[in-house]
Amino acid sequence: MRKLALTLFVIVASANLAGCGYNKLQNQDEAVKAAWSEVVNQYQRRADLIPNLVATVKGYAAQEERVLVGVTEARARANQAQVNLPADVLTNPEAMKRFQEAQNTLGGALRQLMVVAERYPDIKSGQNFLALQSQLEGTENRIAIARRDYIEAVRVYNTELVTFPGRIWRSLMYSSSQPMATFEIAPTEMQTPKVDFGTKK
Repeated sequence: MRKLALTLFVIVASANLAGCGYNKLQNQDEAVKAAWSEVVNQYQRRADLIPNLVATVKGYAAQEERVLVGVTEARARANQAQVNLPADVLTNPEAMKRFQEAQNTLGGALRQLMVVAERYPDIKSGQNFLALQSQLEGTENRIAIARRDYIEAVRVYNTELVTFPGRIWRSLMYSSSQPMATFEIAPTEMQTPKVDFGTKK
């Protein structure tokens, strides 16, 4: 009788533990996917603001055609990268890198556009430009937050896959589960900006 009770206890305990491990990995996987969706959503919000921003600057600074074309082309490349995301982007570091490079190029083009706007007081004082600039700044903040949340969700998921007991659940039930790809900071973004107030001779 005692042996039967012990056997039943082991079976029930094993089932409960299996459920915990199964649910934990499933929840973490879903958290990563939700965080990724928010990253893509915020990048799309930024892309949607750009045509209005370019049109506003173009009205004041038509001679800055090169910068305006650069922003428009970078936006098109970023949108194309987003449309062509492979289904395995979360576990494909190369696809993640290509997506990130397209978004970084667009970010650089937007910074150039803001520099152009600084040279034209009429643009800076226009209500439409100020509203768009404010929305763009807010979106950039939301992108940073969405990326941070995604990176944290990936860290938790990837850690679970390689530590105990997650490693066991992966080998038993999730052999196809792969570590998720994350964002990397571009070397150019890690460099200290050079500041020159025109005092150097």
